[in-house]
Amino acid sequence: MNFCSNCGATVTLTLPPGDSKHRYVCHDCDTIHYQNPRIIAGTLPIWQNQVLLCKRAIEPRLGYWTLPAGFMENGETVEAGAARETAEEANAQVADLSLYTVFSLPHISQVYMFFRANLCDLNFSSGEESLDVRLFNEQDIPWAELAFPVIGKTLKYYFKDRIRDTYPVRVKDIHFPRRARSET
Repeated sequence: MNFCSNCGATVTLTLPPGDSKHRYVCHDCDTIHYQNPRIIAGTLPIWQNQVLLCKRAIEPRLGYWTLPAGFMENGETVEAGAARETAEEANAQVADLSLYTVFSLPHISQVYMFFRANLCDLNFSSGEESLDVRLFNEQDIPWAELAFPVIGKTLKYYFKDRIRDTYPVRVKDIHFPRRARSET
């Protein structure tokens, strides 16, 4: 960040009084620019014994399978964001959303929240961000072609929990080492 989004003056990275983290601060208008984690909301859409997956039409991980999910918008609840993303990516309507998995990825400042949800009907199709949308039985899941680790973890939890018909909320931190930056 180089300039203040409030007044346009230059900002500096500094430790504001009373804070414990360095922040970008505008010394003209005194605005502190906080940078907070981004929340990704999505669903695990279920129809009988199958789950709905979307094949990504965008980067990152173009061509890989995922659960319908995306960044929350300001002014919406997590549940509304998850349902909206499902409608956008799969043209699918879901009901009975129940929080299922929460993953914190501090190395990329993201939090993923997935809700188990029932598909309302079989009227689904590819959205602008999906190349394909399909229902999968457990044995047909393209495990090697899943877009992100949180997708595989959510699916594995679901198929394990389905046997007992008990679906506890799972909360997990996922840490990946930062890549070494090349010094050129």
